[in-house]
Amino acid sequence: MRCLLKVAIPVETGNAAITDGSLGKTIESILSDLKPEAAYFAGDNGKRTGFIFFDLKDASQIPAVAEPWFLAFDAHVELHPAMNLEDLKNATPGIDKAVKHYRRTAHAKAA
Repeated sequence: MRCLLKVAIPVETGNAAITDGSLGKTIESILSDLKPEAAYFAGDNGKRTGFIFFDLKDASQIPAVAEPWFLAFDAHVELHPAMNLEDLKNATPGIDKAVKHYRRTAHAKAA
């Protein structure tokens, strides 16, 4: 399953890693093991943040995905299922079924 891994590095930890020269090398090493589909980095809520898309084959992989970030950077880690356009197109029957079964019920309660 395609997932979005959001990794927020605390400012103090990130500053220390930049100062000692380990930030880039450590991130490269973690990503080398993870083999993501894509990885983007930006500021978010005042922290250095990575938005990393990768394939999670089994839930038992979650510790191996998260622990390097916890251990190396004391990072805040979030993991979210994610879809690309093809996945969203394939989801249409499930969306349509939900609309048929639940839209009226939710709409009637709001009225």
